[in-house]
Amino acid sequence: MKLIKKGAEADIYQITWQDFRAILKIRKTKNYRNPSLDSKIRKQRTIKESQIISQVKSFGIPTPLVYFVNLENSSIIMQEIPGKPIHDLSESKIIHLSKIIGKLVGMLHKNGIMHGDLTTSNFILYKNTVYVIDFGLSQNTIKPEDHAVDLRLIKEILNSAHAKIMESAWKNFLLGYKSIVGSANYVKITKLVSDIESRGRYAQVV
Repeated sequence: MKLIKKGAEADIYQITWQDFRAILKIRKTKNYRNPSLDSKIRKQRTIKESQIISQVKSFGIPTPLVYFVNLENSSIIMQEIPGKPIHDLSESKIIHLSKIIGKLVGMLHKNGIMHGDLTTSNFILYKNTVYVIDFGLSQNTIKPEDHAVDLRLIKEILNSAHAKIMESAWKNFLLGYKSIVGSANYVKITKLVSDIESRGRYAQVV
């Protein structure tokens, strides 16, 4: 068992599961919470995450297979996608794949799912397919405001982590997104992104 990521909510390990390389995600105990409440919250979020991973797969979105859910320690064992995070690819590839990412996010939103943590590290390219991972903060919601928060985050990530190509990547992302959600929803949600920015809750992005 090899620790590959320590997060605020969970630790991620690389393991072997029935002769397959797999990922083990264990939700952390929060000592500031009442122990019984903490256990309940971690169990609920573990169930929710595994359900959403399976749910979005039914929409045709590539995600890891869930192998096993253990509610006693709030953990999920899932398929390891052995590709490269979009974050680590060349700038030209990121620009090109941004349209596909936009389509995937559009499919999530069209089907009432907010990802909650849209970063270029949570999309993995493997065998010419882009997989979506880490649904730990996801929720079922059809609220345009929630979908706008998703878009605002990916826009912010492009601006901070991929500043040189932000304009081209964001343009491609929006083209892909609009092609799935349709013009009316696109206008409504992108206007809400602008509203969020204008309220000054985030730094303005060109």
